[in-house]
Order: sequence, then C-alpha cells, then structure tokens
Amino acid sequence: MKKPAWAHLTLRASLNCFWGLTYYRVNTDGISMPRLIISQLKWLDRVVDGKDLTTKIMQLISIAPVYLQHDFITSLPEIVGDSQHADVGKELSDLLTENTSLTVPILDVLSSLRLDPKLVSEVRQLVMGKLSSVRLDDLPVIIKFILHSVTTTDALEVISELREQLDLQHCVLPSQLQTSQSRLKSKGRRSSSGNQENSGQDCVILLFDVIKSAVRYEKTISEAWIKAIESTPSGSEHKIFDLTMLLIIYSTNTQTKKYIERVLRNKIRSGCFQEQLLQSTFYVHYLVLKDVCPSILSLAQSFLHSLDQSIILFGSLLYKYAFKFFDTYCQQEVVGALVTHICSGNEAEVDTALDILLDLVVVNLSAMRLNAVFVKGILDYLENMSPQQIRKLFYILSTLAFSKQHEASSHIQDDMHLVIRKQLSSTIFKYKLIGIIGAVTMAGIMAADRSSSLTQGRAALSSEQCTQVTSLLQLVHSCSKQSPWASALYYDEFANLIQGGKLAPKALEWAGQTIFNDFQDAFVVDFCAVPEGDYPFPVKALYGLEEYSSHDGIAINLLPLLFSEDFAKDGGRMTSQESDQKLVSPLCLAPYFRLLRLCVERQHNGNLEEIDGLLDCPVFLTDLEPGERLESMSVKEHSFLCSLIFLTLNWFREVVNGFCQQKSPEMKGKVLTRLKHIVELQRILEKYLADIPDYVPPPANFDLETLDITPHTSTAVSAKIRKQGNIGGRKRKADDSKTSSSDTLSKEDSSECDPTSSDRSQLEKDFKGKEEKMSVSLQNYRAFFRELDIEVFSILHCGLVTKCILDTEMHTEATEVVQLQPPELLFLLEDLSQKVENMLTPSVARRVPFLKSKGSRNIGFSHLHQRSAQEIAHSIVRLLTPMCNHLENIHNYFQCLAAENQGVVDGPGVKGQEYHIMSSCYQRLLQTFHGLFAWSGFFQPENYNLLYSALEVLTNRLKQREPDQPLEELLSQSFHYLQNFRHSIPSFHCALYLIRLLMVLLEKSTAPTQNKEKIASLARQFLCRVWPRGEKENSNIPNDQLHVLLSIYLEHTDSVLKAIEEIAGVGVPELINSPKDASSSTFPTLTRHTFVIFFRVMMAELEKTVKGLQAGTAADSQQIHEEKLLYWNMAVRDFSILINLIKVFDSRPVLHVCLKYGRLFVEAFLKQCMPLLDFSFRKHREDVLSLLETFQLNTRLLHHLCGHSKIHQDTKLTKHVPLLKKTLELLVCRVKAMLVLNNCREAFWLGNLKNRDLQGEEIISQNSQESTADESGDDASSQVSKSKATEDGEDDEASDGEKEQDSDESDDDSD
Repeated sequence: MKKPAWAHLTLRASLNCFWGLTYYRVNTDGISMPRLIISQLKWLDRVVDGKDLTTKIMQLISIAPVYLQHDFITSLPEIVGDSQHADVGKELSDLLTENTSLTVPILDVLSSLRLDPKLVSEVRQLVMGKLSSVRLDDLPVIIKFILHSVTTTDALEVISELREQLDLQHCVLPSQLQTSQSRLKSKGRRSSSGNQENSGQDCVILLFDVIKSAVRYEKTISEAWIKAIESTPSGSEHKIFDLTMLLIIYSTNTQTKKYIERVLRNKIRSGCFQEQLLQSTFYVHYLVLKDVCPSILSLAQSFLHSLDQSIILFGSLLYKYAFKFFDTYCQQEVVGALVTHICSGNEAEVDTALDILLDLVVVNLSAMRLNAVFVKGILDYLENMSPQQIRKLFYILSTLAFSKQHEASSHIQDDMHLVIRKQLSSTIFKYKLIGIIGAVTMAGIMAADRSSSLTQGRAALSSEQCTQVTSLLQLVHSCSKQSPWASALYYDEFANLIQGGKLAPKALEWAGQTIFNDFQDAFVVDFCAVPEGDYPFPVKALYGLEEYSSHDGIAINLLPLLFSEDFAKDGGRMTSQESDQKLVSPLCLAPYFRLLRLCVERQHNGNLEEIDGLLDCPVFLTDLEPGERLESMSVKEHSFLCSLIFLTLNWFREVVNGFCQQKSPEMKGKVLTRLKHIVELQRILEKYLADIPDYVPPPANFDLETLDITPHTSTAVSAKIRKQGNIGGRKRKADDSKTSSSDTLSKEDSSECDPTSSDRSQLEKDFKGKEEKMSVSLQNYRAFFRELDIEVFSILHCGLVTKCILDTEMHTEATEVVQLQPPELLFLLEDLSQKVENMLTPSVARRVPFLKSKGSRNIGFSHLHQRSAQEIAHSIVRLLTPMCNHLENIHNYFQCLAAENQGVVDGPGVKGQEYHIMSSCYQRLLQTFHGLFAWSGFFQPENYNLLYSALEVLTNRLKQREPDQPLEELLSQSFHYLQNFRHSIPSFHCALYLIRLLMVLLEKSTAPTQNKEKIASLARQFLCRVWPRGEKENSNIPNDQLHVLLSIYLEHTDSVLKAIEEIAGVGVPELINSPKDASSSTFPTLTRHTFVIFFRVMMAELEKTVKGLQAGTAADSQQIHEEKLLYWNMAVRDFSILINLIKVFDSRPVLHVCLKYGRLFVEAFLKQCMPLLDFSFRKHREDVLSLLETFQLNTRLLHHLCGHSKIHQDTKLTKHVPLLKKTLELLVCRVKAMLVLNNCREAFWLGNLKNRDLQGEEIISQNSQESTADESGDDASSQVSKSKATEDGEDDEASDGEKEQDSDESDDDSD
C-alpha cells in the first residue's frame, strides 16, 4: 500500500533536519535545538513506519557528535515501538563493540528493552570481557546490568565469572583516595579531600549500593554469590571483595544469615580467611562496611559464642577493626557489645571480651577514654569474675584513668579511688579481697616505669605520684593486716606486680626496704635462740643445709608461730616472749618470701646473694616421723602436725621457686636437696592424712576462687569441720582414694589428661594390696600447696651437680654429687603435666548460670594464668630437649629390665616401688608431649615457627640437624622417633598416651595414609600384649581407656570388617574356651571383664562403617554392584557373629548394646543395602538369598531379645523394644516392595512365630490360636519358598521377609 504524502514529508523533513543538527551547537540563549527536537520525538502520537524511523535514528546516532549520541540512545525506549526492540538491541550491541565510551547509556537502554535472552547473554559476556578496562565511574551501571540480566539457571556461572573478572584494582580505591582515606581516619573521618577523591568514594559506595539492591531483592543472586565464594578452594584465591560481599549479604538478607555464618566458619577453620585479609577489607571498604556495622557486631557476637579458638579470634578481630575504622557512634556500640559479653556469665566470653578491651585501650586510648563510663559499669558484676578477670578489668580502668594526666580522666580517677576504698573497708570478706586486687593493680599503673616510654606527657615518677602510690599500698596493708588471708593475698598481688617488671625504681626502692625489714622481724630468728615455752612438741632446727655454730646462723621460726596462732584462736595465754612481739600468721610466710625474693631479684638483676641464707637455713620444727606415736596422738595434736608439714612444704616450694634459676653449682645442689626434702615431707604427710581424712589444711592460694571451694571427698565430713570459720570452713577436704608420695606417686593416674572414676577406683585397688596405710592422694590437696613457677622446670636440665661442703674456715672439706632422682623427677613432671593440661588443653567452655560460682579447675594456677598460652608453649618447647633425655633414659631402663628378666618387664627381680615410679615418669612425659602438640594454637600463623622448632627437637634426636627441612619431613621424622618407644611401654596408660601423641602428629600431616596404617598396627600390638601382672590380676586396664584404644584401632585399620571378624571370630572363641579368669590368647586384653567393652566398640564401629557406605544406583557398573554386595555380605556375617554372642554373654550391658546398635544396623541395612538389592536380585539371586537368609536369623534373634527384655521387665532394655519392632516392620515392608519391583509378589506370604527367650524356650504369653506355626513349620515354609524361587527365578526372598513379619506380629500379639 502506498504511504500518505504527509508521512513521506515528515520523514524527509526529519532526515534533513537531523543532518543539519549534527553541525548545530547551543545558541546564545543556552537552548540546544537538537535536544529540543529529540525530546519532541518522544511525544509522537503515531508512527506509520517505525522500522524506517528506527533505521534513520540509528544512522544519525552513528554519525552524531558524542554529546548527541548519548541523548539519542537514552531517548530510544520512548521513541521506538515494542516491535523494534529486537532491532534496536542488535544495533546497540554492535555499537557497544565499536564505541566503549557509550557503554553506560547503551546498557541503561538495554535494561529497558524487551530483548531475546540469547542477545542479553551475548551483551553480558561482551561487557564482562571489558571489565578490566572500564572506568570506575562506569562500573556501577555495568554491574547493575549484569546482575539484572542474571537468570536462575546461569546465576552461579555469571557470579563466579564476575568474581574473577572484577579485578581487585576496580574495587580498591585509587591511590590518591587511599592517601585521603588515611587522612580521613586520622581526622575523625571528616571529609576534607578534593572533588576527585570524593567522586571516587561516591563511585565505590554507589557500586555497593547497586549490589546491595540486587542481593536484597533477588534471592537467586545472593545464594549464587555465597556459593561462588564457598566453592573457592584456596585462601590465595580469595579477595577482599569476597569478605565484603559476605558481610553485605549477611546484613541485607536475614534468611541466609545461618548459611553465611557456616561458610565463614568453614573458611576460617581452613585458613582461607585470615587476619590480613580482614584487615585489608576494613582498610579499603570501611565506608561501605560502616553502614552494616550492626550486622558486623551481630556476627562478631555469634563468633564469640563458638568453642573454636580460630572462630573466636576472628570475632575478636571484627570487634577491634570495627572500633578502629568506624565512627564514634559505632565505637560506642562496640564497647557496649563487649560489656554485654563480660556481664554474660560465660567464662570464655568474659576472658575474650576483656582481652579485646585491653587491646583497644592499648591501641586507641583516646577513643576508649570517651567510652570509659560504659566500662566502669562492669564494676557491678565483679562478684562472678575470676581473680585474673578482675585484674584485667582494673588494669583497663586504671589505664583509662591514669595513663595521661588529663582533665577528662579526673572523674575516672575519683571513681576508682572511691570504689577501691569502699571495697577495702567492706565487712564482706570477698569484697575486701576484690579491693586488694584492684588497689594493687591501680598502684601498678600509677607507679609504672616510664623511663623507656615514648608516650607524650609521661615523665618519670614524681615525688607526689610516689607518695600517692605508697599511701595507697599502705592503705591496703592496714586494711588487710587483721586477716592473714587478706595479707597473704596482698603480698601475692604485690609480688605479681613486681614480677611484671613495670614498677618505677622509686617505688621499688621503697618497697624493698620495707619488705626486707618486716620479713626479717616477723619470721627470721637466730639459730642459737631456740624458742622456749609450753609447746606440745619439742622444738628442733631441722632441714638445714649448712653446719652452723652455736653463735651464728638463722632459722625460720615456724612451729612457734603456728602454735601462737592456734593458741590465740583457742583463747589461751601467750608466753611472755610472744606477748612482746607482734603476732604474725605463718600463712604469710611463703607469700611474703615470694614478695621479698622478687623485689631483691628486680633490684639486683636476678642476683639473690643478699638473701641466699634463706635457701639453706633450717626451720624450727619437731620430729615429724610419726613412728608408733601416731595412734596415741589426740586429734588436735594430729591436726597441728599436719598443718606444720603443710606450711613447711609450702615454704620449701617457694624457696625452690626463688632459687631455681641461680647459676652456681652450689645453689643448684641446694635446690635439688630442697626438692628431695619436699618429696620426703609428702611421704610423711600421707601417713598423717590417712588417719585424719576430715582434716582441713591451712590455705596456700588466696584467690577468690578458693573461698567457695567445695571439698572433693569420699568420706563423711563431720559437722564440726563444716562449722569452722571463714578460712578453715571453706577449704578443700581430702579424699582417701590413693597415694602420692615418692614411693607411690607413680600410681597417681587420676591426675592425667582425662581423669575418670574408673582410673581412681582401680588405683585404689593397686595400693590397698601393697601399702594399706597410704590411701590418700595429695592431688586432692592441690589447692593447699603453693604453686610452682614455670621457671622451676629448668631443673629438668640438671644432670650431675657437684656440691662442695665447706669447713668453718670456708675451705672445701668434701664434695658431694647431687643428681635429680626419679622421685624428684616424678614430682616435677606431675606438676608440669598439670600445667600443660590446664593451659594448653582447656576444657570445653560451659556457660555458668547467673550468680553461680565457677568450678575449681583453675585453683592453684593463679600465677600460671597471668601468662598467655603462647608463653607457656614457648617454655615447654625449651624443655623438650631435657624431657627427651629423660624419656630415652626411662626407655633404656625398661629395655634393660626386660632383658634381665627374659622379656618380662615385671619379673621377679623387679623392685615394685622403683618400677612404678619410672612407669609414672614415662606416663607424665608422654602426657606432657601430647598436651603440647595437641595445642590448638599451633594452627595460628604466628605459632608456625614454634611448631617447627618443637618438631626440630624431636627430629634432631634421630639424625644431625639439617637446615630448612619441610614441615612434612619434620612430622615424618618426629613420628618415627616417638614410634620407637613402643617396645618399652610399661603400662596401658602409657600406651594410650603414645597412640594419642602419634595421632596428634598425624593430624598435622598432609599425607597421613602411611602413618595411619602404622597407628592401626601399633594399636593392635597393644591390644595383643600381655600387660604387667599386677595390672592384669586386678583387671587394672581402665574400661574407658580400653574403649578408646580399641576404637582407634578399628578407625585406623584398612578393613574394619576384617578386624571385627578377627576379634569376634578368633579372640572371643578363645575366651569362651579358656578358664574363668583367663583371657584370649590372641588378644590378652580381651577377658570376661572387658568383653562388654569389645562388644560395644565392635557394634558401634560396624554400624558406623555400613552407615557411611553409599547406597548403590542402577546406573553403577556391574563391578561396583558386585563389590558392594560382597561388602554387605561381609558386614552381615560380622553382624551375625556378634549377635549370636549374646547366647553366651547375656549380661545386661551386652544386651543393651545389642538392642541399641542392632536397631541402628537394621536401619542402615534398610537405607543403604535394600536399594542395592532392588536391582541386584535378578542377576545375583543366590547371593541375595544367602544374604537375606543370614540376616533373617539375626533379626529373629533380635525378636527373641525383645521377648527376653519384657519377661525380665528391665526398663533400660525395654525402652529400646518399640523402636526395634518398628524397624523390623519397616524391613518386612521394604522386602515386600523389592519383590513387587521384581515381579515376585506371589512369593510373599505370612505366618506366625512363637515368642522365645534367648535360650530358645517358648514364652507362654499368647493364645493357642496365635501359635499355630512352630519353628519346623517355618523351616518347611522356607523350603517351599526356596523351590518356588528356583522356578520363578526370584522368590526365596519372600520367606525371609514374611518371617520377619511373623516375628513382629507374634511379638505384637503377646503384648
């Protein structure tokens, strides 16, 4: 049809006009005629030939100036009709390839057109390829187009490619903007940069706004982005953009929060997200992340609730960087969140939050001072805090108050003084102790040594400040002198302050003079001035290391002081000599000496010559050996001597703490002698404690945790003891379970890494037969002994020490060789292993109920907890060389012992006492090694070098040192070194620790397969070994440890099914055919007593193994079907062997295991095996029939077990019956479904079975008509079914299924 004339005129006029407009510029009135004409085209009422119009406009766009091209393109959606969208899209996509400067308007228009998905995909791919060359200003529009063009099918692919193509340089701000960023942070985030820098910030913010919008409203995009990050394998491939995106999606999409948390946790555990990546993310994108600050704090709070140290560390960093990079409001929110953690009552959270606050105070003191009022509010929650947490809190508050003389902090100082004075004057004893801790901590900040500090405004300690400090300390002293406990705590806290080495010289000098004079007046007397008085025992100077004449020398006045204190308590009269002196409690002796020693040590750079007389001076005591007088003593005399021994032991322990690092051989020899005295006194103390189990010792640790300590005792506690005063009545009482002297410490197995009741009870049996009187464990009195410092273990380096004995003229009269003997070695190793357990292998964090006191796990480790786990690990690594020496010496001892006794380590020539001490030393060494290498801190990057050093020590024991060995080689060599000790293992405990130690090394290896087989072989050797006769006769292998070792063997062996078949098919029959008290010859650890442990582990591992086997599919190859069918045949055969053992071993625990794991095995059979039988029945008929026939007999026995449980009315057994019956019903239905699938439904029939017990006897509990079929009928039914299956090819299965139904139905009828 011919076009109207006016239409041609319009097109022609428009064309000529546009051609002219290409050369037209804005006139003097500021009017752009081309843009006016373009805007009029948007309002056309009717377009006759839209295709022609589109063609002309596209021609004009191709030749128009740039500024007009932009207008033409952006107007296209309003000019062209819907039918022309495809053509316009094609033209614009071509233009996009020719002119990249038009990318933004073209993509903006394409988003408004209805285009073919294929074309959109092509354009998106084109744009993706140009991401590396586009300007930052264009990036938001490009990303918007890409995200809006994503579909459900290609979302993951597009997002993954976008992550790769969106190079880091497009997300990191330009260099000039980074410079500005640093300036912004230093100026409180106030923008003072130029327009260009502000423009760059705006572009980045706009880019993330586009992404936020997309992930908020498009679930597909957010999920795809998370999956793309999750699927990135290595940490090196992750970018700061990944972490930023996870935080943004976490804040915008509440449905995916749990998913994102799980992804983050996995990435943190695997090491993909580390501190450097998080720091860079905040540094680059802090403006973007500031908007999602609440979500970041919520995520950090969630991470701090974790039990994984790496997760907790990441949460801590989130708090720290949020405070560092965000504005004042966000900083206030961070402090508020941390205060909430501190007041939560969870001990782990409190520790972590306090550490974060402490770091914030150190890094950004001025900003923290603005939030001091929030931190000060924590003072209301001191009651539930541990002493170490109280120290941290007061340290934080004191730093905020006194670190800088500033007007703003004067109110904090006033509040601190007010709170501390109020606590010190409190009549509630606990608050007084809190006040002592706070006052000493605050004094330490006020009197800090600032001589080397570069902090502005911090000069050396002025006289006025020194006066304030001394006044505060004198106030503490005066408020605490009425209570020996409070005084001792003050001395300990002051000593810890001096040990930190931060006290200014002026304050240290004042303290030194005061402490030295007071200690000498209170506790030291002349050797010749033997006290006289009405003492219950004759006073003698004992345990002196030098020969004193009658006119010189000093002694510690212990017995008279203790007697005076007891006399004062009883209201008696003091002697005239005592009345002239100020009464000093002997409780303060050890704490005061610690304070004196540390003060002298700091003043003289570690030299203790000024007080070395205290190392060898005697102590005024009495004869302590009980002898025959023990039974004739009164209770009061008995308690007096026990207290005297406790105080003497604590004095010697502090003396060893003080002088252990002295270098001279003379001093080392004396320290070793004091160790010997400690061991001797412990042996004597055990004899006294065995006769007075309700005795409460004098306190030795004065932290708040010991105030409410609950006695752990197995004996009745008398009412008199319960009603004692504040100090005595709250102390820990003893347990008479076992012994811990130089003779019997080796049997102290309950103090190992995981103590159990079975260990303790078994150890009681050991020593009741040998040393009846020594039935007390000093381990239960740990709270009443002074803590050994970590430096004491440098004594482990000692070999032979030559000690000179001088005459009166200081000439060498004789020489004596002193060596660390096994009892002293055991004493040190026991304490070291407890410290490693407490610091490096912390127990699982438990939330403590509000207003409830914490447990006693940390009692006796106060000084230890003032150091970090990393410091302790460093100290243990430095001790590895001497510990290896001792380990090898003990190994050689047992090797020689075995050789002398023809391979029997406990032969007739073995000395029992020496053997047990050496065995315990062996165990403690392995326990310490295990605790060190199991430390989770080795996975932190900053501790890699420490792990490397520790492994080098073990490797160098095998061969000469080679520099720069790879970690994998060090692990392999260390594994080989430790494995060599397997031949000399003296006890089952040691064997388990060796296995655990090797497993810890195995976990750190990247290629553990070969060593895994070695662990399985070693575990089998230990299971097949005859352990020492003393342990075997008393069944001394603890059940829980045997359970662990057997589980390790089955988990690491190549074939679990073969291993189970060997134990159940070989070891158990040997046990059945052996005498009553004998064991299996193949597995000597398998006895009638331990059978239930073997049975439980085998059933659990069998169920775990088959549950992990993937169900077969019809698509699998024939070979895979045959392999899986063979595997299930072996599993069912093992199950059959184990189930039939209940006919011989029918004890209640065995039947319980059978009911529990029998049901789980049947469930696994239903889920994993039945799908395999569905498509294997036709091709492998005979194999399937054999499998089901065997399994039928097993399930029938399970049915009998259900009847047995009901007859005996055992609730522990019957509670498993309903679930087991339900599972058996499901099995019948599932077998029927398999028959239907294979066209054999007619082979399925039903019958009834009689209820029988385990012995096969009929249970008379049902009507006669319900018992129409007996066992012979069932057998005949099976034969009929089998002949039918021969004809049809697949019928015999039915009889198996219906018999399961029969069992279930008859059981139901009998109910």
